[in-house]
Amino acid sequence: MQLDPFTKFNQDWGLLTAGTPEKFNSMTISWGSMGTVWSRDVITVYVRPDRYTWQFMKDSDTFTVSFFPESCRKALSLMGTLSGRDGDKAAAAGLTPRRLPQGVTFEEAAETFVCRKIYMAPMAREDVPPYAQKIYQNGVEPHWIFMGEVVARLTV
Repeated sequence: MQLDPFTKFNQDWGLLTAGTPEKFNSMTISWGSMGTVWSRDVITVYVRPDRYTWQFMKDSDTFTVSFFPESCRKALSLMGTLSGRDGDKAAAAGLTPRRLPQGVTFEEAAETFVCRKIYMAPMAREDVPPYAQKIYQNGVEPHWIFMGEVVARLTV
């Protein structure tokens, strides 16, 4: 499978999942990067602290980033707009959770990256470039950066 990291997140969207098979949350993401840091293959994702998934990311040692076929676009849209605080949004979106040795993915995913968290830090508001400052107006807290070493790549 040919992977274009410049369109994979922004255009195709990903589904970020953290927690245990018994208690997890997922959210659709369009911000992310893939590359090499500290001689490790990594995926970096960005989560605002007001998102329910943020606490799962903060508390978890691992997370997954899954990508889906176009036929799941509506499900990904729902996963990005519904809150896991309010109920089982995976069921509402028609997605089937799949337990992994390290985390959770979904049966419908075409590709899943299992990541071991190696770094996390909040973005400093004052370091955000001027063209992006509008994202953090009206009390919106800056995103946190979560970097994970890719420990497994699963494809259908």
